[in-house]
Amino acid sequence: MGFRAGLCFQPLRLPRHPRSLAGHRGGERKSFCFSCHCHLVGERFNWHVGPHHLCLVERDVFSPYIQIANQPLLPNRSKLDCNAKQWRLFADILNDVAMFLEIMAPIYPIFFTITICTSNLAKCIVSVAGGATRAALTMHQARRNNMADVSAKDSSQETLVNLAGLLVSLLMLPLVSDCPGFSLGCFFFLTALHIYANYRAVRALVIETLNEGRLRLVLKHFLQRGEVLGPTSANQMEPLWTGFWPSQSLSLGVPLHRLTSSVFDLQQLVEGHQEPYLLHWDLSQNQVQVVLSQMAGPETILRAATHGLVLEALQGDGPLPRGLEELRNQVRAGPEKDNWVIVRDTHQVLDKLFPKFLKGLQDAGWKTEKHQLEVDEWRATWLLSTEKKVL
Repeated sequence: MGFRAGLCFQPLRLPRHPRSLAGHRGGERKSFCFSCHCHLVGERFNWHVGPHHLCLVERDVFSPYIQIANQPLLPNRSKLDCNAKQWRLFADILNDVAMFLEIMAPIYPIFFTITICTSNLAKCIVSVAGGATRAALTMHQARRNNMADVSAKDSSQETLVNLAGLLVSLLMLPLVSDCPGFSLGCFFFLTALHIYANYRAVRALVIETLNEGRLRLVLKHFLQRGEVLGPTSANQMEPLWTGFWPSQSLSLGVPLHRLTSSVFDLQQLVEGHQEPYLLHWDLSQNQVQVVLSQMAGPETILRAATHGLVLEALQGDGPLPRGLEELRNQVRAGPEKDNWVIVRDTHQVLDKLFPKFLKGLQDAGWKTEKHQLEVDEWRATWLLSTEKKVL
């Protein structure tokens, strides 16, 4: 692998003076720093290099591997699309935390290395999450499919803001350079202002497609009051601090073997399902798993998600339509082995309820031809009939 080749076999060419370490650019700098780092470790730092040079070495050596290693720390990439607003805000806050760690690193020299590495790890996560959510929000803002135009304007504004920030920092530098306490106070004040501004900007976004959080809010309001919330109201109510991860109670597009362990279970699963999806409800864990057919489109997925959230609502409080209220009483009184009966009965309720809900969504301004629900890629095929389904 490239790592071992650079470590063991790449020839060393040390500069005559340590300052030349920071003067290399591009691939030459990375290759040299990698070999130099190995030499420094092997020779017990016989060649005297300043701490800022070692910082450059560690950053160039480990950043590519940190970017690869941080992938498990990020969610599935579909979650970045489903919760773009939440992850955009998270990336902005994490970037401020990374800058704070860089400021604090020289104050505690004993923790300098681990602090800088942690800061670079945070910046790698920011790079992935921030870049992905920025693309998603740019697509949302391109109302006339003019993504290039929106992206160019965004980049121009960012360049202008960075230039203004540079000029302001040059003016403030003489004032704060001799007063660390005042400098740190300015940092905290500006950081708080930055987080608040980003929060307000993200809160102002109105996305007309439904993710799980927005669908849950709209459906709850519809079941309790018979009205469908518009995109503006639902986006204002959508949680930004606790909405990073969709709830584990609803899983769409799961493999069939996760739902069935016997022929009897499969027969119960397919009974009463006339839609191109199969739904299993585990009442003990309040978990709904949905197997999707090859024919399942956006409307089917939206109905399946609505079905799962309706089952979740049966265990909650609050008013429900008459048919669902009767099913709630059965859930509270009946044994867990009758879960499949409840699922079958909710199909009949949704046959009347979902068309009204779907029309209400369309009239309120929601885009139902697409969605931002988290859906796995598993699909199954079975035969549909008026009486039963055969796998």
